[in-house]
Amino acid sequence: MADASAPAGPLTVRDIPLEVVRRGAGQPILALHGLQPIDPAARFLDLLGRHAAIIAPSHPGFGNSPRPADFDTVYDLVHLYLDLLEALPHEKVTLLGFSFGGWLAAEMAAACCHRIDRLILVDPFGIKISDRETPDIVDVFNTSPDAVRACEWHDPTRFAPDFNAMDDAALVRYARGRDALCLYGFQPYMYNPQLKRWLARIAVPTMVVWGASDRIVTPSYGRIYADRIPGARFTLIDAAGHHPEIEQPEAFVGHVARFIG
Repeated sequence: MADASAPAGPLTVRDIPLEVVRRGAGQPILALHGLQPIDPAARFLDLLGRHAAIIAPSHPGFGNSPRPADFDTVYDLVHLYLDLLEALPHEKVTLLGFSFGGWLAAEMAAACCHRIDRLILVDPFGIKISDRETPDIVDVFNTSPDAVRACEWHDPTRFAPDFNAMDDAALVRYARGRDALCLYGFQPYMYNPQLKRWLARIAVPTMVVWGASDRIVTPSYGRIYADRIPGARFTLIDAAGHHPEIEQPEAFVGHVARFIG
């Protein structure tokens, strides 16, 4: 089913090789990325790696992970990662999901918790809280790039990607990730109509982390998300947008380290 014990190189799950970033040692964390794969140079990885062993795969279709032609739904991703949990050489892991990856993590925990020790959701997508005419999540594909930048970051001048500085390979990876994100999450846009009901099945300690300046999905959405999960803790990080792990890595890792003990 999977070869997840190797210390380096890709993971293979259901014959799909997954590019993976690893960092640190200690209790295991499976980290599921959001709009783009986790940057190996991200500061939060080194900080969090002092407390845990992080395994961060790129979803099929993102980074250098291939996507089979018939693999195109959130359902496919959720079951792939449930299989990965079964294959990892750990009885239980902390499941950490960012943005789109937070949606995947919430779906996984609602489906099956026996291999999950704790759940951390960071500005996750995945539920609908308003009426059909009111968008809950900014459409990153049909909104002007400047408006998306302003919604996504507390300080876009410091943290937003500079496409003019990227080489061709980095631009291809970025574009490939956007294509895959659109394929998996466009219709309906970044949510599962049933998930809001089934969040109540999550039966592990859960922390929902939100950037106070996030306008891709606002903190009010995050509080409703947390309220749907029994006993979930809601944590707000100031001076951070949709990516608090990037804009405030020390504060983010401090919250995570205290939560996982």
